[in-house]
Amino acid sequence: MSADRSTATTVQQQASRGFWLRTLHQWHWISSAVCLIGMLLFSITGITLNHASRIEAKPQVQNQQLELPAPVLKALGDREDGNAPLPARVADWLSNRLEVSIGSREAEWSPEEIYLSMPGPGSDAWLSIDRETGAVEFEKTQRGWVSYFNDLHKGRNAGPGWGWFLDVFAVACLVFCITGLFLLHLHARQRRMTWPLVGLGLLIPLLIALLLIH
Repeated sequence: MSADRSTATTVQQQASRGFWLRTLHQWHWISSAVCLIGMLLFSITGITLNHASRIEAKPQVQNQQLELPAPVLKALGDREDGNAPLPARVADWLSNRLEVSIGSREAEWSPEEIYLSMPGPGSDAWLSIDRETGAVEFEKTQRGWVSYFNDLHKGRNAGPGWGWFLDVFAVACLVFCITGLFLLHLHARQRRMTWPLVGLGLLIPLLIALLLIH
């Protein structure tokens, strides 16, 4: 009877192990597929960010001067100061003339001038409107593709949609790492170097942080 019980226990353990292996493998490959392209992008931009001072960039500056037509200038209304989006008519007119997306960005209003900052990944832009004459000055600085992808890496001025993507990507990476850790645990008996290598992956950055970062 004891032999039968031992055999039954072994079969049950093997079945349980098989279930967890299948489940973990499934979640591991799904999460790896979801975050594969993102991990490639973030790995490459991690290198470019780490060597940003060595990568030369030649910013391209675009400057334009316009003048609001009288009906569009009148649409600015009587607001004195504070922060508020430009009226739709003014925003549409400027977007068409300057080939930029102004949308509902908030501008800084004063009695003399309206100033709108429009930073984006790899670029900075601003425009000012003289409220008396309707004179518009627009300037845009583009710092190139490397700077663009570096800013995406940092989530800098990329908008809420990109912020949501970063959150989903981070969760996918967590699932990928956690399922990988459990798979390492299940295979550790057959792979003796599993935990020494995991420990090495922890020890190296820890020693660098303690000894070389001041």
